[in-house]
Amino acid sequence: MTYQQTLEYLFNSLPMYHRIGQAAYKADITNTVQLMAHLGNPEKKFRSIHVAGTNGKGSVSHMLASVLMQAGYKVGLYTSPHLVDFRERIRINGQMIPQELVTHFVEQHRDYMQTLQLSFFEMTVGLAFDYFASEQVDVAVVEVGMGGRLDSTNVITPDLCIITNIGFDHTQFLGDTLSKIAAEKAGIIKQRVPVVIGETHPETKPVFEQRAAEMQAPIYFADDHYRIIPIDEPSPSSDTLAFPNLKFSILNSQFSTFNSQFTCPLTGSYQLKNLATLFQALELLPTVGYNIAEQHVRDGIARVVEDTGLHGRWEKMDEKPLTICETAHNADGVAAMLHKLSEIPYSHLHIIYGCVNDKDFRSILRMLPHERTTYYYSQPSVPRALPVGQLAAAATELGMRGESFPQVADAITAARSQADPLHDLVLVTGSIFLVADAVKLKIES
Repeated sequence: MTYQQTLEYLFNSLPMYHRIGQAAYKADITNTVQLMAHLGNPEKKFRSIHVAGTNGKGSVSHMLASVLMQAGYKVGLYTSPHLVDFRERIRINGQMIPQELVTHFVEQHRDYMQTLQLSFFEMTVGLAFDYFASEQVDVAVVEVGMGGRLDSTNVITPDLCIITNIGFDHTQFLGDTLSKIAAEKAGIIKQRVPVVIGETHPETKPVFEQRAAEMQAPIYFADDHYRIIPIDEPSPSSDTLAFPNLKFSILNSQFSTFNSQFTCPLTGSYQLKNLATLFQALELLPTVGYNIAEQHVRDGIARVVEDTGLHGRWEKMDEKPLTICETAHNADGVAAMLHKLSEIPYSHLHIIYGCVNDKDFRSILRMLPHERTTYYYSQPSVPRALPVGQLAAAATELGMRGESFPQVADAITAARSQADPLHDLVLVTGSIFLVADAVKLKIES
């Protein structure tokens, strides 16, 4: 098989949640357990850190991996979904898994995968863990795909568990209340393994405390111990407002005094919560055998994009007009994005928006701005995309002004042609798969 044939097999032969949705979801990890046994239990051959949460788990995973890399560790990083290249999901020290290893793994195990009727995600987890074990990584940072308790990644026994926050997403699978969703994500908490909870919420805190008590797991609520203080710079320009390096200090940290300054290329007020979660995790890692110095933390946070290849978080696509892409696929993500937008001066906002068909898109449309805003409705290039006509019809009912473009490229072209190059802002947002289409256009241009 060529690498392209391998990808076609993976994408078309195995049930793939991000393409077909609910039909690919399995509320059971039995297949993954059996796959691990077939592979010689690679998940037991490397240390790991497990990261779950509704929002922020990707940012926290990437920053944590970067810090560990700066500390001299050989670091595996497993994340999902990918934006452009399938191999983005599986990295060691920032480098994607080689194409030939993906092909070899599929050729070697295809018959077994078909017999077991594995999903795309189950197979990908097997590939990642087999690769990390064979390459003898010092530690793997493993991001949960969905939920936690029944996620395929939940076959590891990590050194540390992290749950960033709880919000309403994937409610058809995880439950329709915050406490039900928290119970699913709390499923990653293991016997006597410390767990960090990023945000305290009265509805979810008892759920986490109960699970931690049952597992005899020390539990730490990051926002009880850490406060990240943004440092304002004098007289910022509009460009530095749009793309600052977030400068911050830390209150109550073993790494820094209050006045010591850190720099983070990931911007937006929501990163303050992610950073508090990160620092709580970093405080605990030495207690389970990791050697991390303040300079490693400083450099790892500052270099997260270079070290890990992170895309799609308030990423600049172009200038004149300033064009940004930001994944915001649920209500909490949209709220965080809107807060960031409120900090940036512009005359008129041009939003390219599209989503998938299992989101509560009408609720999200109600959250989006109406004043000084023109919409360019589109759809991501995955089978479970919400048809652009359905999206546009719902938006029109809410009084939102816009046009429809089945292709993301056409929507971006139209928005940029209509925007004032010096004073307007173009924003590509919504589904991570829509942003992926935009990032791919940027890379290929």
